[in-house]
Amino acid sequence: MTTSGGVRLPTRGMAPALDGATGWLNSAPPAPRELRGQVVLYVFWTYTCINWLRTLPYVRAWEHSYRDLGFVVIGVHTPEFTFEKDFDNVARAAAEQDVGFPIVLDSDYQIWDAFDNHYWPALYLADHRGALRYEHFGEGRFVETEPAIQQLLRDTGATVDRTLTDPAFRAVEEPADWEQLESPETYLGYARGDGGVSLSEQWTAHADRVSADGADATLSIRFHARDLHLVMKPTSTATSVRFRVRLDGREPGDAHGIDVDASGAGLLAEPRMYQLVRQHGAIKHRTAEISFPDGGADAFVLTFG
Repeated sequence: MTTSGGVRLPTRGMAPALDGATGWLNSAPPAPRELRGQVVLYVFWTYTCINWLRTLPYVRAWEHSYRDLGFVVIGVHTPEFTFEKDFDNVARAAAEQDVGFPIVLDSDYQIWDAFDNHYWPALYLADHRGALRYEHFGEGRFVETEPAIQQLLRDTGATVDRTLTDPAFRAVEEPADWEQLESPETYLGYARGDGGVSLSEQWTAHADRVSADGADATLSIRFHARDLHLVMKPTSTATSVRFRVRLDGREPGDAHGIDVDASGAGLLAEPRMYQLVRQHGAIKHRTAEISFPDGGADAFVLTFG
C-alpha cells in the first residue's frame, strides 16, 4: 500500500454554483448550503470518453472510502457528442458504468463555462468552505489526488489515515499499456479528422462523424496499441447493426475486445464506446478493419489503450 505525505493546496477561488443544469441523476439538486462543510470533488466527464472510463475506478473508490467522512462527489456530465445530451442515454450509461454518485447534466455547457473547463475528465476539489484547492486535467496523477482529498478531510477534523485505496477495475477501465501505446486518438468527422483512417466508398462524412450508408462499408486503420475502441451508434435509434472486426485480414481470435467475439462479430445496439480489440502478449503494428454488412452506423472517434 502507498501512504500520502504532506500536500500543499493553495486556494484557487470559490467553486462556481451549479447553475444552468439540464437535469440531475442519482440526486436532487443540492443547495449550496448543503455542500458547505463537505469536501466536494467536481468531476467533469462524458460517458464515451476512454480517459474518463480509466479514471472512474479511482473516483468510485474514493467516493466509497470517504463519503462517511464528509466527502461528496458530483459528476458533471458535459457531452462531447450530440447523442450524449440525451437523458436516457446518460442514465443508461451511468447505470452500466456503476456511477452511483450525484450527476448534474450540463448539456448546455453552462457549468463547464463557469469553471472555465476544457477537458474530459477534469477534477476540481473544493474544501469545506467551498474554495477550490486542487485541480487535475485528464487521467492520471491518482496518487497525488487522493492525498489532497485526505488533507482537506483532515482539515475538517476528520480522522483519515494516509493509506491510499485500491480501486477495482472492470475490463475497459484497466490502465492503458502506456509503454506500448503509440497511436493517438483519431476523430473521424471532417471538423476534427486528422488522417490515418481509410474509408471505403460507402461512407458519408459529417462534421463530427462518418456514416456507413451502404452494405459492407469498411473503415481501416493501422495502429500500435494493446486496445482499440470505437465510439459509434446506430444511424436509426430503432435498429441494431451488425459489424465485423478483422485484424491483419483475419479473425481476431483471442485478441477480440469485450464487444466482439473471437470471430470478430459484434452488434451495435446503443450509442457508446465499443472495445473491439484487446491484445495479449507482445504488441506490434496491426491493421484493423471494421465493416458493417448492412450499413446503418455512425462512427465518431477511435481511441486506444
